[in-house]
Amino acid sequence: MVDEKNGFNTFFKKFWFLLWKDNSVKGWLFSIIFLFIFIKFIFFPFLNVVTGTTLPLAIVESCSMYHNGNILSNFDSWLTNHQEKYSDLEINKTEFSLFPMKKGFNKGDILLITRANPEKLEVGDIIVFSASQTNPIIHRIIEIKESNGVRVFSTLGDNNQGQLSFEKEISEEQLVGKATFKVAPYLGWVKLIFYDWQKPESERGFCNEN
Repeated sequence: MVDEKNGFNTFFKKFWFLLWKDNSVKGWLFSIIFLFIFIKFIFFPFLNVVTGTTLPLAIVESCSMYHNGNILSNFDSWLTNHQEKYSDLEINKTEFSLFPMKKGFNKGDILLITRANPEKLEVGDIIVFSASQTNPIIHRIIEIKESNGVRVFSTLGDNNQGQLSFEKEISEEQLVGKATFKVAPYLGWVKLIFYDWQKPESERGFCNEN
């Protein structure tokens, strides 16, 4: 029993040294492989269970929810410039000021996504949904209708001048999740930088207010 315990302690010390303290090429390769396995097979599956969605973390890939100045943006000034598109929806300044993430978010931000319960979603919530696009869309709900006991959602990007065709009627089956809060501003650029150049020129690079 003692030999087994000593053997485990020896193994653990070697493992710990190789993972964190060995600065050789072998040590670096071992650390990279270990972190990849840990993130893919332990961390993300754990997040899937905790958040109740298959997409617990989402990288913002467009500027459709951008507010000029980002986290330092002036909400009053921003809404003044965008009020016209919300007036027909009867969404006023007071209501918008109570919406989650009222200052939007930026391209490259990483968001925490949780399960979207269709019955509990409200106008102003930011949802992630599947559409006729390569990746899911992250936009704010501007209208909810109900037909035969089934809820249908309509969204609009804060920085978009009008709705896209595929976001006017979003079914419950299209829901991937709900954006809860910003986990890491800009950190998603570590991934975006490798394929952002493939997008149309007007969609590349950092954001500007429309």
